[in-house]
Amino acid sequence: MWGRQSRAGLSPVAVATRASVWAGRGFASLAGPAMRSWAAAGRRLSGCRARAALPGAPGRGGSSWPGGGRAEKLSELLQSSVAGEEEEEEPARRRRRPPQEGTVLLFPGQGSQFVGMGRGLLRYPNVRDMFRVAEKVLGYDLLSLCLRGPPAELDRTLHCQPALFVASLAAVEKLNHQQPSVIESCVAAAGFSVGEFAALVFAGALDYTEALYAVKVRAEAMQKASEAVPSGMLSVIGQRESNYNFACFEAREHCKSLGIENPVCEVSNYLFPDSRVIAGHLQALEFLQENSRKYYFKRTKMLPVSGAFHTRLMEPATEPLAEVLKSIEIQKPLICVYSNVDSKKYMHSKHIQRLLVKQLVSPVKWEQTMHAIYERKQGVEFPYTYEVGPGKQLGAILRNCNLKAWKLYKHIDVSEDEEAEEM
Repeated sequence: MWGRQSRAGLSPVAVATRASVWAGRGFASLAGPAMRSWAAAGRRLSGCRARAALPGAPGRGGSSWPGGGRAEKLSELLQSSVAGEEEEEEPARRRRRPPQEGTVLLFPGQGSQFVGMGRGLLRYPNVRDMFRVAEKVLGYDLLSLCLRGPPAELDRTLHCQPALFVASLAAVEKLNHQQPSVIESCVAAAGFSVGEFAALVFAGALDYTEALYAVKVRAEAMQKASEAVPSGMLSVIGQRESNYNFACFEAREHCKSLGIENPVCEVSNYLFPDSRVIAGHLQALEFLQENSRKYYFKRTKMLPVSGAFHTRLMEPATEPLAEVLKSIEIQKPLICVYSNVDSKKYMHSKHIQRLLVKQLVSPVKWEQTMHAIYERKQGVEFPYTYEVGPGKQLGAILRNCNLKAWKLYKHIDVSEDEEAEEM
């Protein structure tokens, strides 16, 4: 699987992203021992770990890679160092693992970000290097933005999506350092919206650097689409009597009465029983808030986001994302990764490419995904679940979807006070 690092006929996107990463002098090798252990387990951040050291750049521990740290030599070194381990572990990967022995990783989405996230991760192997790669790809200091803000800039769609992507995978590095057995025994992963990209990188389907570039394009396109139409997202706690579709229909009719053509108002997130996020034109959402009692909504709250994500108002963002996904290499995940679009496992590379684009204009079926992951016969034990990344929102949702599964939930903190110098 390390052969992807020496692929011929690289796409313009791959060449551009790799050139941006390799351009900076003194860029240390990312092939640390911790991340190589991911490869032995069949899970990796290949783009992060196997990004080439520049000629003469030292590897970890102060030594130089054979051949002066050249990219192709590093790739060969990694292939030879893990080949034997992979051959030994291949039968183990095919063996069906008892549920209680497996773990599940959940990756958060937009809205989980906060200033200071990542501070508790800087002492762990490769995390600083991951942020250095991000700075090369994004063109700005992502670590500084995560640690110091300002909040208004971090909360912008074009910034917070890459920030969540990197911070979540950095949290995996912490987990791998503290409890490597969790990584080795992982059998499934899922990510909320942009978190799906991090889940796919962890599962070996996407290259770290190329996925980050795709997230950058996605975030910028969604930001632009959001600014085109006054729109937003409304969190709704309902009841058994709530009829979300009828409420959205009447909100659209209200918009038409105001002269709005082709108004949008629809469920964009299925969170847990009786909890939905409705997105669309601002006038439609204001109408729902004003008439919440009519539709048996117990509580409504506007979310601090810039647009109606996961609705057809994001249609302008689909083409840029589709183009970049055509230009990068996608492989079948090494573990089960569940799609937001239909709550089913990704089966192959074309499946991933198609649904990541469709996700932009389709509701996030997170409640259905939780049922797909944790549904089991009575008496069968649940796996340990780890939320890797900022916030504990996915844990709160899991508690409302499946209390028994939540009892084995843990959060990997990204903001603990560490004695680590900032870059």
